[in-house]
Amino acid sequence: MVALVRPLAAAIAVVALAGPARAQSPVPVDVALVLAVDASGSIDAAEFDLQKDGIAGAITDPLVLSAIVSGPFQRLAIAYVEWGGPAMAETVVGWHIVEDRPSAEMFAAAVRGAGRSLQSYNAIGDAIVHGAALIEHCPCEAFRAVIDVSGDNPDNRSVVPALVARELAAAAGITINALAILEGGPVGASGRPYLVENYEAEVIAGPGAFVIAAEDRADFATALRRKMILEIAGTMPGNMTAAAIGRSGQRLYEASLMPTTMRRRGITGRGRSLGCTVNGYAC
Repeated sequence: MVALVRPLAAAIAVVALAGPARAQSPVPVDVALVLAVDASGSIDAAEFDLQKDGIAGAITDPLVLSAIVSGPFQRLAIAYVEWGGPAMAETVVGWHIVEDRPSAEMFAAAVRGAGRSLQSYNAIGDAIVHGAALIEHCPCEAFRAVIDVSGDNPDNRSVVPALVARELAAAAGITINALAILEGGPVGASGRPYLVENYEAEVIAGPGAFVIAAEDRADFATALRRKMILEIAGTMPGNMTAAAIGRSGQRLYEASLMPTTMRRRGITGRGRSLGCTVNGYAC
């Protein structure tokens, strides 16, 4: 059971767990991280393999490993979920404890070796519900809990809409971040990418929540690496030290979503591109 995560509403189903992280007693970790990856019909086989290779490369990246061992417990719990159709999110790789390169390589190999789940289209809310239930039953004691949603379209077919699912997850103490894969999509009302605006407005939630954008799936690995460093370090975008942003695809946007009480007082974030330095590392 996650230390700072209260039980979810009864509407969230129990998710069966499998994998090396099973233990008789919970393992203390700095963060329980669910990677919820778009496996919908809009993604062909080559693009999907790029995503899986990006995840495997990110978790074994030296900067990500440095971030992991910088925490008080020097380990994290991580699971890999694929989502797409309504109520079809699936745990493809169950909880793994990552604390060094061999354990990171074990998780990477499990992701690369897993078959693709059968999915249809764009139920992000149900992916959040699934991820929250997975965290609820993590065989760990986590200081923080994060669902990392990546996708190339808005939520439009969920049984539990993303707006509802994110509120349930946030009420349970879970932060939801998003990686928007732009693929040349439209510009929104603010002049920023529409998908970034949508994910800010309807998907992300919790303390320090943010959206990071990749121009396309070829950019996915670099964007995910930056995102994972932030999530593992628990760094809020507004507190980051400015640094060279690098390729234009990896733009980090400050969350425009804040708790309801703060919004009512007129305190709102403005999405803006920020540099990225965490624990002395340029991410």
